Amino acid sequence: MPVHGRMRTIDSSNVLKATAQCKMVFDRGSFMDDLVKSTRSALTRAELPGMSLIEHLEELRKRLIHSAIYLAIGFVVAYHFREGLYGFIQVPLDQLHIPLNFTHPTDGLMLYLKTAFVGGAILASPFVLFQIWLFISPGMYAHEKRYVWPFMSATIGLFLAGAYFGYRWVLPGAIKVLVLDYGHRFHPILTIEDYTGFFLAIILGLGIAFELPILMFFLALFGLVDAKFLLRNFKYGVLVIFIIAGVICPLPDPFGMCLFACPLLVLYLLGIGMAFIAHPSRRRSKVKPYKADLGMLVLSLLRFAALLKAQRDARRTSPHGWNPPSSSRVFTSLTL
Repeated sequence: MPVHGRMRTIDSSNVLKATAQCKMVFDRGSFMDDLVKSTRSALTRAELPGMSLIEHLEELRKRLIHSAIYLAIGFVVAYHFREGLYGFIQVPLDQLHIPLNFTHPTDGLMLYLKTAFVGGAILASPFVLFQIWLFISPGMYAHEKRYVWPFMSATIGLFLAGAYFGYRWVLPGAIKVLVLDYGHRFHPILTIEDYTGFFLAIILGLGIAFELPILMFFLALFGLVDAKFLLRNFKYGVLVIFIIAGVICPLPDPFGMCLFACPLLVLYLLGIGMAFIAHPSRRRSKVKPYKADLGMLVLSLLRFAALLKAQRDARRTSPHGWNPPSSSRVFTSLTL
């Protein structure tokens, strides 16, 4: 057998023996165990508690019951202030001097019930959102649960901003264009049922549409989308936004649709920024390099110790002498 072949066999066996010995030393050392445990606890995320299907259904039932109780309480409180809510709804028509009419004896009662239900839902929305959070929080990591208060504040704030935008500008503008401009040749007879549905469609539609950044934030938080994906498909996002604006916009002209779409485009850009902050890859990038460098350092030290041990054993057992490898060969071996 050639000398180089025999030496390669001896080197590989000695390397394996030295590696096993180093591993036994590290396994026995309590200091290294503590170091590994502390590093692992600092760099890894907490384990999520497991829940069976029955437990999920029981938790869903519990949250639905609590949400229904909060909605009922909100409805009772809002119904107590039904006259004030009716005056709030009537303001856009009063500004244009347009009276409301009814065609059925129960229209007045239905108006009060609908306004009380919507007002009660808005009043109870923080408690309902908290129940939703309690339902989804077991499936989230510990560091993700700190978003509960920003989530609730942003959700309520964006909904109220969308509702105010619709109440302050969109609803009066829509009534003016549709009733006074296009219908100036006719006598308007607005019924309670038609106006209530029209009012709620604009207010609730814009309030829900303004939740777009929250939706994008949670899609990015769970790793379903990221900022690059949203930017790369920006043109499709614009198309979807204009389709939604065309559906919820009550005005027949393109200007009204653009009036609806412009704030949604701004919210889409805001959602891209929130997705960039919330995506897991960005959070892991702060930990991954440190973890990778630590692992490479440990492996390099182990390999270096094994090579030194192999050099000593080969020097003692080789009958033809042994040429130590150059520094470049040692460096190559350490980095492979």
